[in-house]
Amino acid sequence: MIYYVEDDNSIREIVLYTLHSMGFEAQGFADGQSFLKALEEDKPSLIMLDVMLPDIDGIELLKILKRQARTSDLPVIMATARDAEIEKIQALDLGADDYLSKPFSMMEMVARVKAVLRRYKKEETKLISAGNLSIDENSHVVKENGRVVELTFKEYELLSLLMKHQGRVYSREQILDLIWGHDYDGENRTVDVHIRTLRSKLGDSANLIKTVRGVGYKLEV
Repeated sequence: MIYYVEDDNSIREIVLYTLHSMGFEAQGFADGQSFLKALEEDKPSLIMLDVMLPDIDGIELLKILKRQARTSDLPVIMATARDAEIEKIQALDLGADDYLSKPFSMMEMVARVKAVLRRYKKEETKLISAGNLSIDENSHVVKENGRVVELTFKEYELLSLLMKHQGRVYSREQILDLIWGHDYDGENRTVDVHIRTLRSKLGDSANLIKTVRGVGYKLEV
């Protein structure tokens, strides 16, 4: 179970939707008090805290977590404003495991959640494959028929999303929300451009990425 504390309803909803769609159990809280009350009843596997909250701010909540023996070992990811460097330093000094700079893309958030959980669970290397295409999620290495494929960060996120959910069709709008973030105000042709460059790099495996006319894209063997 992942606990996510964020007072902005729209952000909280899309983060919870993304976590659920990626197979995680997650519960959201709009303020620190409701979060602390739930924490008395159950102990999550990871906590995500926004710094700016209406009652108890995220930094103070982090201090409370690290002071108590029952919760001091829980992994914590902080969500901070992009230019709030002092908050990031303070959070890491207080024991946070990682931070996300707002606004963040949903795929970046999922990647950071997995990375923190991996450090705690010491998971074995996880490979995702489709035909001659493979992704090593630990090292972020993509191979096509044994050849290492150099991708940009967004290309990697896009390919990872499609490979993890083979056969599922994603609309351009869903891809923009998941990878570029709900605050992205560019055109959805950005998705088409990235799909085109991704296909150009995948060689014989390019045809695994299917265009679903009028809807979006999917990856299917």
